[in-house]
Amino acid sequence: MTVSPMIKVAELSQRVALGEQTLTILEGISFEVKSGQSVAIVGASGSGKSTLLGLLAGLDSASEGDIAINDQWLSTLNEEQRAQLRGQHIGFVFQSFLLLPTLSALENVALPAELQGNKHSHQRARALLEQVGLGSRMAHFPSQLSGGEQQRVAIARAFMTEPALLLADEPTGNLDSRTGAQIIELLFELNRTHGTTLLMVTHDEALAQRCERRLVMTAGRLEEADA
Repeated sequence: MTVSPMIKVAELSQRVALGEQTLTILEGISFEVKSGQSVAIVGASGSGKSTLLGLLAGLDSASEGDIAINDQWLSTLNEEQRAQLRGQHIGFVFQSFLLLPTLSALENVALPAELQGNKHSHQRARALLEQVGLGSRMAHFPSQLSGGEQQRVAIARAFMTEPALLLADEPTGNLDSRTGAQIIELLFELNRTHGTTLLMVTHDEALAQRCERRLVMTAGRLEEADA
């Protein structure tokens, strides 16, 4: 039995108009990611990595080509359906954490499931915060947490809806090396225990080397790194 890839990207290009000029950000990208696989996308700043991540999340539409997430082609979905796909299948870990300052750690983590009407959201949020080592910090607000603690809250939040796909944009970018190493271990532990497909954009070569695959973005083109 053939298992469909979690991600399928077909001849993807992204261009934006700058006055009379056209800037090509991505050019003819095609690749697949198997379910449960961990993949790192590396490359210089401005090479198009974060743009690709946004397209994979359905936050923007490509100029050409298409993307399938869990067998659903994004070009066939309207904005409401894309939002539903994100809510049901995709988790996010951002470099800047993006926690809501007026909510506690517990409330931040529970929020995605609450928005889906899950009546047991706080119970699951508590379990996830315990799993990321923040059982004693649940009532604290983001301003009362260190950068590493905020990132752990963000990771717990990303796993709240048990996503099939986790997208991470520079997950250790704002952290010191020791805290970054702890976050790396946590990401891969959760990836293993939940069977989640993990795709991350990173400048951290140590983090990229931990992934099963490395893809290199150069001037809008994506290639498999040498084994």
